[in-house]
Amino acid sequence: MTTRAQPDFAIVGGGLCGRLVAWRLAGDGHRVALYERGDALGTQAAAWIAAAMLAPLAEASVAEQLITALGAASLETWPRILAELPEPVFFQRNGTLVVWHHADRTEAPLFERRVRANAPAELLDGGFVTLSGKALGAAEPALAGRFAQGWLLPREGQLDNRQVLGALAAGLVERGVECHWNTTVTDDAFPHARVVIDCRGLGAKPALPTLRGIRGEVARVRAPGIGLARPVRLLHPRYPLYIAPKEDDLYVIGATEIEGEDMSPVSVRSALELLSAAFSVHPGFGEARILELNSQCRPTLPDHRPALVWDGAQTLRVNGLYRHGYMIAPEVADEAARFAAALLDRRIADADAFADWQRNARWHELFHLEAGHAVA
Repeated sequence: MTTRAQPDFAIVGGGLCGRLVAWRLAGDGHRVALYERGDALGTQAAAWIAAAMLAPLAEASVAEQLITALGAASLETWPRILAELPEPVFFQRNGTLVVWHHADRTEAPLFERRVRANAPAELLDGGFVTLSGKALGAAEPALAGRFAQGWLLPREGQLDNRQVLGALAAGLVERGVECHWNTTVTDDAFPHARVVIDCRGLGAKPALPTLRGIRGEVARVRAPGIGLARPVRLLHPRYPLYIAPKEDDLYVIGATEIEGEDMSPVSVRSALELLSAAFSVHPGFGEARILELNSQCRPTLPDHRPALVWDGAQTLRVNGLYRHGYMIAPEVADEAARFAAALLDRRIADADAFADWQRNARWHELFHLEAGHAVA
């Protein structure tokens, strides 16, 4: 690799968001260097484990309007990003199917109330379709006769998370980004650049002490012959499940959300719950082959919102995407890239300029001015 002069931007952390920010800034003609403790595949990133569902309306059952609005905007942005990447990425927009067993029918009105309370009106208009059992079977033949009713959220989508990480790595090379894989950067040794963008996730805890990890556990299985056409969410009072079908009969199954930063392997209890719930959706999962059981911790701030935190000098921290990474990352990364470019041009150099930027930003709620190394 040829050594360059001091870059315009050094991006520390090459998970999903770091790659998107680097790719965007390099595409705007800037000199960019990326530093990532893991490999180019992204195997150490939280994004490696994700199901990559782009489901802002379904997530409204647990997320506020800011998150659902970010998700809706990002869902429109993803096809444009994927079209510019040098490698193909599986992308599907067949919607999300929400179902429940009769014993758990009381979960359905709770889910609907939360969604209607938290989702923007434009998402709900035509985006939340009630299905009878017959209509559900017509929409998803693999589940015909298995559920008495459900909802189809027809505008939602998904993609292949690992293909995206790989395509972005290739895209960074294509755009001339100086990539330093397998390189750990600590708080006292940030690389030299005109602007530093910290996208380290949980690695940024020394700078963001309120940051914490929330553990998720995911199974990846191969199940030929089931043929689900879209992600399915199963409502349940204890472990609401999602099943995301990818290419080649691959399914990503997840449900668990556990407070704590335990990076140990998946527990027997979680594995039994995940796989038993999947079997209850379709008995064909009983013959599926388990390819992986993985766990990872998602970086989360106290309000469960992403944050763009400026240190008052030349460092921007991008963090707290929580469980919504793929769903909201394009908009968060774009906002971060715009702000970083303003830092580079010295359009933001003091608190007053920051306040003006924050007031006029599309996603103004994301911006914070660092005070005492805590989110303001």
